[in-house]
Amino acid sequence: MKKKTIFVGLSGGVDSAVSVALLKKDGYEVVGVFIKTWHPAFLACNEEEERRDAMRVSAFLDIPFLTFDLEDVYKKEVADYMISEYKKGRTPNPDVMCNKYVKFGAFLKKALSMGADYVATGHYATLRRDSKKSPLYPQAGSDTDSFFLSLLRGKDESKDQSYFLWTLRQEQLKKILFPVGHLRKTEVRKLAKKFKLPVADKKDSQGICFLGAVDLKKFLKHYLKKRKGKVFNEKGEMIGFHDGASFHTLGERHGFVITKKSPHDGPYYVVGKDIKKNILTVSQDKNFSGKNYSTILKNYRIENTNWISGIPTQNDNYTAQIRYHGELLSCQVTCAKSNFAQIIFKKPILVASGQSCVIYDGNICLGGGVIV
Repeated sequence: MKKKTIFVGLSGGVDSAVSVALLKKDGYEVVGVFIKTWHPAFLACNEEEERRDAMRVSAFLDIPFLTFDLEDVYKKEVADYMISEYKKGRTPNPDVMCNKYVKFGAFLKKALSMGADYVATGHYATLRRDSKKSPLYPQAGSDTDSFFLSLLRGKDESKDQSYFLWTLRQEQLKKILFPVGHLRKTEVRKLAKKFKLPVADKKDSQGICFLGAVDLKKFLKHYLKKRKGKVFNEKGEMIGFHDGASFHTLGERHGFVITKKSPHDGPYYVVGKDIKKNILTVSQDKNFSGKNYSTILKNYRIENTNWISGIPTQNDNYTAQIRYHGELLSCQVTCAKSNFAQIIFKKPILVASGQSCVIYDGNICLGGGVIV
C-alpha cells in the first residue's frame, strides 16, 4: 500500500517537532510546513528564528520542508477580527479564529490540494472514532459516513487545547491528526530528548498567537484611541479612572487606577462596562456571588455555534468552559440549534460577550459558540 502523506504544521516548538518524529517513526511520508503569519510592523518579531528552528528539525529528521505564506488570511480573520471585536466592547478569542481559518482552514486546504492525505499539529487534544449510531448522538453522521469522530480533551489536563478547537467539523477532523494529544508534556519532553531533536530544550511560547508575550493593551492602543473614563464601584460611587473601556474585559483586575481606596481594600475586578458612556464598574468581590449585577447571569445565549458530533440533547450533566484553562462549570444546554443555543449555568457567573463558550460531555468536546 502507498504510504500516507502527512503535512505537519511545524511551529519551531517542541510539540510539533515530536509530532513529526512520531509520525516518521510510524512509517508515514512526512512534510514539514512552517506557516508564515502576519505581525504588526511596530513589534519585534521572532518569526524568522522560529522558522529556522522548524528548518533545523526538518533537516535533522530528513523530511521535506515548505513555507506557506498565509499572512493575508491571518491578518483578515485573526488580527482584524480581534481589533474589531475590542472596538465593539467584546472580548474575542483570536486563537480560536487562528485554528478555524488558518491552521485548519487555509493550511488544511492547501495541504490537501498538494497531495497530503492528512495534516497534523502539536495540539494537545485527541480524537476517537465512533460508530454512526451513537447513543449519545443518534443524529450524528450522514448517509455516506459509517463513522464519525469525537474530539476529546488531551491527556495532559494542564495543556489541553480542545477549548481552541470547538469550531472544527467532521470533514476537517477526518483529515487531522494530533500525534501528541495522548501524551503528557513531560512525556513529550522526554521523547524530544530521546529523538535528540534540536529544539528539545526550547521553552514553550506564551501569549496570543501572533503577539507572543507582548501586552495586549499596548497592541490595541495602536488601533484604538485612548479615552479617559470614570471607574465606579457597585454603589455608583466614582473611585477612579481608566484609559478606555474597550481595553478592558469583565473579570480582569489590572489596567485601571483606583484613587479612592483604603488600606484595607482588596483588589478590584471589572464587573461591568458601558462602551458608549466609557464607564467601568468594579468590585472587590472576585467571586461575584450574591450580587445583582446585570452582567452576572445564569442564562446566556451563544451564537455562531458549531456542534462537532451533532446537536446536543437537553442534559443536566454538561459542563462549559468560558476561557482557556478556565474552570469547568456545570450547565444545561437548552434550545440548541445549528446556529445558536441557550446555556443555563447552575450558579450565576460573569462572562464577557465575544468569549468562546465550549460545551463538554465528560471528556468529549461537543462544540460551542460565542457569548452574545
